[in-house]
Amino acid sequence: MNKERLYIFDTTLRDGAQTQGVDFSVDDKLKIALALDNLGVDYIEGGWPGANPTDTEFFQKKHEFVNSKLTSFGMTKRSGRSADNDPGLSALSNANTPAVCLVGKSWDFHVDIALGISNEENLKNISESTKHFVKEKKEFLFDAEHFFDGYKANSKYAISCLKSALDEGARWIVLCDTNGGTLPHEITKIVNEVIKVIPGKNLGIHAHNDTGNAVANSLAAVWAGVRHIQGTINGLGERCGNANLMSLIPTFFLKKDFSSKFELQIKPENIKNLTECSRLLDEILNRKPNKHLPYVGAAAFSHKGGLHVSAVQKDPKTYEHINPEEVGNSRNIVVSDQSGKSNIISRLKTIGIEIKESDPKIKKLLDEVKDREFIGYSYDGADASFELLARRIISEIPRYILIQEYDVSVKKDSYGKIISSARAQLEVDGEKIVCEGEGNGPVNALDNAIRQNVDKLNKYTKYLKDLKLVDYKVRILNTGTEAITRVSIESTDSKGKNWFTIGVSANIIDASFKALVDSLDYKLFKDKAPASK
Repeated sequence: MNKERLYIFDTTLRDGAQTQGVDFSVDDKLKIALALDNLGVDYIEGGWPGANPTDTEFFQKKHEFVNSKLTSFGMTKRSGRSADNDPGLSALSNANTPAVCLVGKSWDFHVDIALGISNEENLKNISESTKHFVKEKKEFLFDAEHFFDGYKANSKYAISCLKSALDEGARWIVLCDTNGGTLPHEITKIVNEVIKVIPGKNLGIHAHNDTGNAVANSLAAVWAGVRHIQGTINGLGERCGNANLMSLIPTFFLKKDFSSKFELQIKPENIKNLTECSRLLDEILNRKPNKHLPYVGAAAFSHKGGLHVSAVQKDPKTYEHINPEEVGNSRNIVVSDQSGKSNIISRLKTIGIEIKESDPKIKKLLDEVKDREFIGYSYDGADASFELLARRIISEIPRYILIQEYDVSVKKDSYGKIISSARAQLEVDGEKIVCEGEGNGPVNALDNAIRQNVDKLNKYTKYLKDLKLVDYKVRILNTGTEAITRVSIESTDSKGKNWFTIGVSANIIDASFKALVDSLDYKLFKDKAPASK
């Protein structure tokens, strides 16, 4: 049986750039585009040449993609100008991309209110714009803006907009759910009507996520006949985002109803790059990844309940719809007060500790975890602190830096500036070392006191030089004068692997210090630093 081809069009660099708080640099765009080309998507929409300096400079670069067609984006020609004399179309021609995507109105309401022209003039603009780029031998795509709303209001006119582009040689006619308000059953119904006029081999879908249905709408459109799918990495996009390609691509590949009928340009071995591609975007944006993203999120294959873990160990398919390694992800067994022996044993295996289920240290560790979580600890998000605890109970962990005492003070000077200072007395190989530092708060000062004085720490200096604190969170677990504080710290180093530590105390400084010391100990342990004498 011959499979039908699906075409993936990524619009992260254009639609994604419209997200609140996102501002791609040219270098950012180049990194993302290279990752997408390596993944093997069919089209990479680079942006809108001439619309802003970043996009203009991006298209001036020499791009030598192996798998993907770089696509420039713009809008249909303005009324009162010929296509040859329209500045916007000229900028797209000068971008020298093999493919061009133009957005145009397909809702008669917008033609009247937004453009202020007649319906016939809008059809002419679509037709002449298409003809212009087809004559230049560009692969042409027409994005029918607000198509589904337009179809509901005036189906005959909405279809005529599509025909105006198709009849002049457009390769793809893309049906856009621009405000994200259309539901899957409506997508199916309308695409089934459109396909009577526009062949499915020329139809695409561009879904926004305002009802949380962008992925479902894209799948419904494919099932109804479209063969071109637009979306972004991690569903990035304005308002609630776009269809998430990190969910769509593995669904097409790994779900039998789709994989038995369709094929992609993306090679099977490249599907394992999806998780890496997803997290690269978050790294570029300097934001924490969404742990709960399907397929690629850190929690997508996490198991917390003891019964679940027991079942997963016997047969992963019980609670996992795919093997996480197929998309470059991994299974995560969470340790918490809901844990049973199976959680503990499985988690110990992942950190390299083999132990018999009958070993009494298992119960000792389980009891310790539950006792600690009763007073406020939470190990399901503190992998490093759990590993340190487990190794101290199950096996041995070296003693590294002994903290003899510390002092933190906060004062306000005569100019109103708040100054936080910290002093810590450490011991390495029996030698006492005094470290001092200042910061924008007591915890930052304490952190600086230790990390800014690593040159004093003798044999541990080289191990701690690249240690960085990525994130710091405080949660007050109860109220009143005896409130308990939980502090979580996320750390990283030059090797790029992040780890999480936790501290709990009635005193926020003490809780922070516990989490900080765990971070130092974990860094030294994982880098195989020698023990203190």
